[in-house]
Amino acid sequence: MARVLSGIQPTGDIHLGNYLGAVRNWVEDQHLQDSYFCVVDLHAITIPRDPAELRAKTLELTLLLVAAGLDPDVCTLFVQGHVHEHSELSWILECVASMGELERMTQFKEKAKDGRESARVALFTYPVLQAADILLYDAERVPVGEDQRQHLELCRDIALRFNHRYGDTFLVPEAILPKVGARIMDLQKPTAKMSKSADSPQGTVLVLDEPAVIERKFKRAVTDTGTEVAFDPGKKPGVSNLLAILAAATGRQPAEVAEGYSQYGQLKADTADAVVELLRPVRERYTELASDPEAVRATLRQGAEKAQAVAGPTLARARAAIGLLSRD
Repeated sequence: MARVLSGIQPTGDIHLGNYLGAVRNWVEDQHLQDSYFCVVDLHAITIPRDPAELRAKTLELTLLLVAAGLDPDVCTLFVQGHVHEHSELSWILECVASMGELERMTQFKEKAKDGRESARVALFTYPVLQAADILLYDAERVPVGEDQRQHLELCRDIALRFNHRYGDTFLVPEAILPKVGARIMDLQKPTAKMSKSADSPQGTVLVLDEPAVIERKFKRAVTDTGTEVAFDPGKKPGVSNLLAILAAATGRQPAEVAEGYSQYGQLKADTADAVVELLRPVRERYTELASDPEAVRATLRQGAEKAQAVAGPTLARARAAIGLLSRD
């Protein structure tokens, strides 16, 4: 069983696109792989965050992941900041990474384009912490999208360089394409992906939205000119998005779903109903879990202990390899 690591930031609210495109796949994959799922709170503070909101969002995200089906007795679910080895290994790896390769990271260029001088140092070294996240757990495979592929290549380069200089210490991970999930677009801007940002509240269906709210958002969803119901994202992005959502929610293909419709109104209504039913058990389970926050905190303590059982020995190997004196 291959070991796999995935992380998610506790920022914004989890929406339908996150659920159908990633979280639902994690729930299935936890039974097929040795899965580590990390709520990356340390990555979240590379840009300013309200402290109280960050704590609340970290707990909320954990609740939601468990409500969605992640089983802490099957996978390892933990908060990055609860495992001090992440920060310690990140510093060691910063002593191996170079300024030049970090300056070439396109995400830093994009995020710091409005003020490089005022950008936080952690935003620059973010990919090194990400490398530490991966290398600590001897992760063999790391699912990455195109936006993270460059960071994974840096992780591999750092691991290979460290092993060459200090001896065989880290398992060098392989990038894998995540299982293809539904590509869910904004209901008001169907040419743009649904986003965790608050830029389009009426176009974003949140996993915890009440049924009436979900129905209203789909009723107001932007469609296209003409009346034909067909799956053609290039020419009919609005209708195609609805078909993709309904297909993902009911286990069918978008083109197959389109055959049953001749009117936009019924398609919107049926898609809303399907999404409400898809998310209902998640919302209900979330409500149950939220009534006992101490149980969720216990789950995170359990996850941190499981994670440290793997991360601790890896950090010890790295410390010894690079020449740091042991306390023992």
